[in-house]
Amino acid sequence: MIQYRTLEDTVKGKTAIISGGTAGIGLACVRLFCRAGMNVVTLGRRADKGREIESEINREGFGQCRFFECDVRNTGRIREIVEKTKEIFGGIYALVNCAGVFPPQKAIDDTTEEEYRDILNVNLTSYFAFCKYALPYIRRERGSIVNIGSVVALTGGLHCLAYVSTKGAIEAFTRGLALDEAKNGVRVNEIKPGHINTEIFCQMTERSQNKEEFLKYFDHVQCLGRGGEPEEIASAALFMVSEWASFITGTDLVVSGGYELGEGEINLNA
Repeated sequence: MIQYRTLEDTVKGKTAIISGGTAGIGLACVRLFCRAGMNVVTLGRRADKGREIESEINREGFGQCRFFECDVRNTGRIREIVEKTKEIFGGIYALVNCAGVFPPQKAIDDTTEEEYRDILNVNLTSYFAFCKYALPYIRRERGSIVNIGSVVALTGGLHCLAYVSTKGAIEAFTRGLALDEAKNGVRVNEIKPGHINTEIFCQMTERSQNKEEFLKYFDHVQCLGRGGEPEEIASAALFMVSEWASFITGTDLVVSGGYELGEGEINLNA
């Protein structure tokens, strides 16, 4: 029988690993998970920023936060961090794969094989490595994995073939792993964000020829008429790892303001 508890009560005291936790969606997840009472291990390449986040969150006095410097292309380092998490907190209940890059947009003719492989290593192979090394511990707690993908897996994107490739692969990876791990009681799901106001989006804006028109366009392509905030994706991720989503696995939750529906700008101008 299901016991009705608050969402926070279903995760309090449990441990999560969140990759890409020094900015954007990853950072929003770290903050929200800790405020819900979870212990969080996070990682990123910016050591100073990571230690600052760790101190800031721990001063709040909710769940504990530990940061480790890591380039997710280094799968050996990923394995070390998973083992350290187990040593520090005694187990692992949840994994949120959030690390990723969105490089400058290029046509396939201008993209080298090395650039393509590098994006695959960051956006996809790191997800595989975290799942591989964390799953033995997550199985013990019948926990949950959330992979952050993108709505471009459904819509495509102009001159970002490598990025779109990784996001499409994350969808298939999630479903395949969900089937494999169902017998172990582990749920595996994906979240597909739309346009979210993150550092990556700010970088895209800076590279645009007309910033004002660029921002106006990206607000209009969502049916709700605005871009999303990282905290809105973090809320979805916390729901997915909690017992409130106990009968959800192998699916993708689109959190996009209607981006994929394709008529946001038309509706706003009607």
